[in-house]
Amino acid sequence: MKILFAANTSWYLFNFRLNLALRLRQIGMDVVLVSPQDDFTKRLVEAGFRHHPLFIDRTGTNPIKDLRTVADFARILRIEKPELVHFFTSKCVIYGSFVAKLMQIRKVVNSITGMGFLFTNDARNFRMLQRLIRKAYYFSLKNTHIIFQNSDDLEELQREFHMDPSNVFLIPGSGVDVKRFRPNYKGGNHPVVLLASRMLKDKGVYEFVEAARELVSRGVMARFILVGAPDPGNPTSLSENELKNLEKTNVIEWWGWKDKMEFVYTQADIVCLPSYREGLPKSLIEAAACGLPIVTTDTTGCKDVVINGVNGILVPPRNPQKLADALEELINSPDLRKKMGREGRSLVERKFENEIIISRTLDVYTL
Repeated sequence: MKILFAANTSWYLFNFRLNLALRLRQIGMDVVLVSPQDDFTKRLVEAGFRHHPLFIDRTGTNPIKDLRTVADFARILRIEKPELVHFFTSKCVIYGSFVAKLMQIRKVVNSITGMGFLFTNDARNFRMLQRLIRKAYYFSLKNTHIIFQNSDDLEELQREFHMDPSNVFLIPGSGVDVKRFRPNYKGGNHPVVLLASRMLKDKGVYEFVEAARELVSRGVMARFILVGAPDPGNPTSLSENELKNLEKTNVIEWWGWKDKMEFVYTQADIVCLPSYREGLPKSLIEAAACGLPIVTTDTTGCKDVVINGVNGILVPPRNPQKLADALEELINSPDLRKKMGREGRSLVERKFENEIIISRTLDVYTL
């Protein structure tokens, strides 16, 4: 059986779906990967997968320009003739599903990995575009199998699109390797608070910086670290210069992109993600697997990883003051950090471990 995966970056396929692709190959499936070329394309090929380059204008909102994406999908699907296609990220879901259904691909699976910056932006000029994208989602998702990462997105689109319940599945995230990500705390002189993500405004980077400033002004002794790179393909990305200027304030440190995150987490005491909205944040699952307490926002996706007061603390989004209060509580409470870390590890083993997520995804494929 030939299965085709498509996403808007090779980075996404490598970091979020490689384990699934490897398992499919292990059980005898022929897996083909489709994405724009970036620094991770070579890694996918080195892992032994065929790869087709795909044009996607990630920041563009012009449907005429996106006709090139439609043409690429049609070309690739004609060449490969897969029995099953699995699309990730918005434009692949919208355009890939449209083409796959026209070409009568036997089975189309779509993963809603988050609603993206368009749905976290309340600006008036985005509202018409949001309505158009929702209509595009409706036509693309119709008569396909749909995997949601969190219950909020599922309930919202189910209510709006009246989807067939037998075609809708809730699978929380892309899984985590609990052998690779495990408690291995190294520690230091002062507690380390870590935000690991793409450097986007929508991830709450500015709220994190403001909370750090507030805690420094209170005399709280801690280090505040940003780990991750800018993402020029996302309209909410901070630039490298902006991040360097933030670092010059001596409130935060910016470590840039790190490849081996399991080693980065050994240096952290608390992991923080003040995001505005997520699908289901892998960085928080990895942090919990490493036995770290979490401070994140009480919003879609993030709240699916944290049980408030058990393995972390939930705070309102876009609220640096409440964020600072929660961080201070954990910075000053080593015993609470340890207790929450143990609970987080247990939660990951029960709900988010790789084998659980892969098994449930294979169940969708075989329906």
